[in-house]
Amino acid sequence: AAVPAATTANTGATRRRRRRRRAAAAAATRPPPTMAPQQTGSRKRKAPAESSSSQGSAADAEGPLLPKKQKRPATRRSLVQYLKDREVGARGGAGLSGSKGELRGYAVQKLPELLRERELALGTLNKVFASQWLNARQVVCGTKCNTLFVVDVHSGQITRIPLMRDRGPWLARAQPSCGIHAIELNPSKTLLATGGENPNSLAVYQLPTLDPVCLGDRHGHKDWIFTIAWMSDTVAVSGSRDGTVALWRLDPDMFNGSIAWHNDAGLPVYAHIRPRDMETIPRSSTSSTNHKVRALAFSGKNQELGAVSLDGYFHLWKARSTLSRLLSIRLPYCRENVCLTYCEELSLYAVGSQSHVSFLDPRQRQQNIRPLCSREGGTGVRSLSFYQHIITVGTGHGSLLFYDIRAQKFLEERASGSPDSCPGPSGRKLKLTCGRGWLNHDDLWVNYFGGIGEFPNALYTHCYNWPEMKLFVAGGPLPSGLHGNYAGLWS
Repeated sequence: AAVPAATTANTGATRRRRRRRRAAAAAATRPPPTMAPQQTGSRKRKAPAESSSSQGSAADAEGPLLPKKQKRPATRRSLVQYLKDREVGARGGAGLSGSKGELRGYAVQKLPELLRERELALGTLNKVFASQWLNARQVVCGTKCNTLFVVDVHSGQITRIPLMRDRGPWLARAQPSCGIHAIELNPSKTLLATGGENPNSLAVYQLPTLDPVCLGDRHGHKDWIFTIAWMSDTVAVSGSRDGTVALWRLDPDMFNGSIAWHNDAGLPVYAHIRPRDMETIPRSSTSSTNHKVRALAFSGKNQELGAVSLDGYFHLWKARSTLSRLLSIRLPYCRENVCLTYCEELSLYAVGSQSHVSFLDPRQRQQNIRPLCSREGGTGVRSLSFYQHIITVGTGHGSLLFYDIRAQKFLEERASGSPDSCPGPSGRKLKLTCGRGWLNHDDLWVNYFGGIGEFPNALYTHCYNWPEMKLFVAGGPLPSGLHGNYAGLWS
């Protein structure tokens, strides 16, 4: 039978009165507000928030509710705090290493606009093509006039390094304008690889003494070496104008003192080695004669070697005991591809051409980073280097540009603001313009260039010394017939 409406209403009212009495009794026994709050009420009617947050046992549910653990906000450490911690010795290395990382990232972003130039006099040397820091005050350089020298950036003193000679006669003596195009240090900075007196040969010196170790002149390249990359402390790869890539493996006994390479007069004698493997760059169908290897870059993480040839192609090789080609990609900008660099953190290659820098990730079918245009009058990108997310571009017009990969834009100059305000970006691209250097006013300069007083120097090489926050930049006049040089220390 149906229950009367009045009976149902009375039953509901009775239940509500019972609930109010239980609530009043619980309130009477509730502890003072200074104590930890206790759970009240029946377990069957837990609030949804409580049921979702309580994951323990029934005994835990009866105990006091612990306050929710607050997430500590990340603390930002100032430069002063970092220096104080370094002075007294911070406990544990985690905080200190984090400060170092923050400081390094800040320096990468802010250092370029603080750099100031001091020119270095190089006498009558002709066009510096390659450079590397040896220590905090010495840079080793190679020139178009086939001179290998070390310059002290503090005193300006220049020390020439004797070049190694081939075992047999060579025909390149009739080509005096080739020069030393590459200088590379192995990962442990114990060996230096560069060109020999014959620009077709690979010369290896021991560091820090710069004693000769060996010369790769036998069954090697038939034309000038343009580029060198180290795969490990004892394995180097060279790329030549003859369109070949050569892999060289060094015997550790050569530079560990097990073999005394000295003649009767006490002068050092070096070994003559041959390549373990040589591969030819594939020739494109459009320019079968212009397959010269112009630049190399090695990926230690992937054990792969990137190569750029002057016919407008990027080639990727798997680098083990031998070289095996993985792929060849047609570059979007094909004129004067003369420099290449690789960023391990971003797994990204950067190729410099006549007016652009193209970015390549061989594992991505579609490249997400658009090419950047240098807009320096078509004089070309002549040198590139990566450090974290900033790429430094040396142009053929005597300027340095700085590009932020993450923001995909050039660093900008700071606008001059009031003393009480922090200056913001001005909207103008940050550009460091290098000095005049030295130019030989010879007959060629008078007859072919009309006695023009100044030529911007092409910046063929630059290298950072990040611990000292210094940048070495060098080059010379861009026209091949002009004789001159430029070198500057930016700090």
